Amino acid sequence: MTTDIADELRGIGLCASREAILALIAHATKGRMSPAEVVEQLVLLERRERDSRNLAARTKRATLGAMKPLDRFDWSFPRTIDRPRYEQLHQSLGFTAAGQNVLLRGPSGVGKSTLAQNLGQRGLEMGKSVCYCTVNAALADLLKQESLPAVERRMRRYTRPDILILDELGYLPCDARSGDLLYSVLTRRHERVSTIITTNLAFKDWGTVFPGAACIAALVDRFTQACHVLDIEGDSWRQRHGADLVARPPAGPSRRRKSRR
Repeated sequence: MTTDIADELRGIGLCASREAILALIAHATKGRMSPAEVVEQLVLLERRERDSRNLAARTKRATLGAMKPLDRFDWSFPRTIDRPRYEQLHQSLGFTAAGQNVLLRGPSGVGKSTLAQNLGQRGLEMGKSVCYCTVNAALADLLKQESLPAVERRMRRYTRPDILILDELGYLPCDARSGDLLYSVLTRRHERVSTIITTNLAFKDWGTVFPGAACIAALVDRFTQACHVLDIEGDSWRQRHGADLVARPPAGPSRRRKSRR
């Protein structure tokens, strides 16, 4: 009979696993819980399961990829970084309430992508939709669409999420049409949802990435209208780490060469 109840509950749409439902029924029977208490616990079980599935689905769509968690970020490595300001943005994500943007700017290897990804992860934990990709990957995705309706449909991937993270602006050159597409994405998101961009370029140099695009000044103007700018100065962590490995003597016990007699 107990097994039938679990199957019937799942049959009418409960997401909780059969095993979890059976465990709850056994606990309720042993504890002599009232019908109201059983229903309350069942609702809690179902809510946890649905929240877990929702988070898993949004995490898959976000494509954040492998990332270093914030508690492992070495704040002492950059020469200059406004840690309190970043932590404030990360803790509350208050900038998303008003559709404000975030710019992480600095040379290669100072942790911009890691900090951006952790903002995205925090957004997922707070129930928001997130999309992460490099600028060039997003633009290539849009450019390969074969018709205007196809471009419009694909554009939703970048205009709908609560948080869009565009990584590595300026690392590879683009053309004027790519600039127009990026302008279209940012215009549709303007003052509605938040965009996070990482770059190694000053705003005045963004035009060099999209030579011939007439919209770059307007693009920068809209993006910066309500934007939190975090400048990071320092050397490349990857180059520093690589140099340390080269300078470090090989691991392993030393061996003495036996002398011949």
